[in-house]
Amino acid sequence: MGYILADMTWPEVQEALKTVKVGIIPLGAHEQHGPHMNESCDAVLAEQMARRLVDRLAPYAVMTPAIPFGISIHHIHFPGTITMRPETLIAVLRDVVWSLQQHGLEQFLIVNSHGGNQSLLSVASAQLSVELGAKVYYAKTTAAAKQAISEHVQSKLYGHSCEREVSEALYMAPDIVRKDQLAAGDIQEGNWRLLRPGNAIQGFHFYDDMTRNGCIGNAPAGSRAAGEAIVEEALDGLEAAARQLFGLA
Repeated sequence: MGYILADMTWPEVQEALKTVKVGIIPLGAHEQHGPHMNESCDAVLAEQMARRLVDRLAPYAVMTPAIPFGISIHHIHFPGTITMRPETLIAVLRDVVWSLQQHGLEQFLIVNSHGGNQSLLSVASAQLSVELGAKVYYAKTTAAAKQAISEHVQSKLYGHSCEREVSEALYMAPDIVRKDQLAAGDIQEGNWRLLRPGNAIQGFHFYDDMTRNGCIGNAPAGSRAAGEAIVEEALDGLEAAARQLFGLA
């Protein structure tokens, strides 16, 4: 089993640091996920993915507690959503990295499960690497599962409380899914379509401009089997990349 800081005493950490070469930082968000998933979804999935990755990388990696909040301003019109300001989240990440540097770690991987954090992580990776002299990288949890996603996700518009995310949760954390409440996205038209990734112009819009119920995609089509295929392919890719990047045996 991999090293989990939250479950260790300081002498156990001291011993583990004899082999640990990289700190894994799970990063999620606390935001609405429609009528069928807990608002803790992103934080839970980030931690579950990071735990599995640390197990695969043992004894060379240690996982910090998950950061449960992210950049969720686009979801703020839905009750319960909590968002950080970009400068706040960068400050939190800086403090986590700095703290672990005091114990000898200099390489870090932020395992992120929330798309809204990705732009900030590009900035944070550069800023913290330069300011602290550390190597700070980031990965989206299931970005490496291209084959499984192409096989199991049929919706053209997906990525939030959809069949992909529901499937991942059914595999890793089924308790956060309301199986009797699964709903497809209630999509409404608007200028948000002009701002999607890949378009000539991109920019901010609120999530309720796009979906009335907070979902996109087709959650009822999700399954545990699809989640297993997506998660395990993603972990294969993450493990291989981490071993190469961090020089792990």
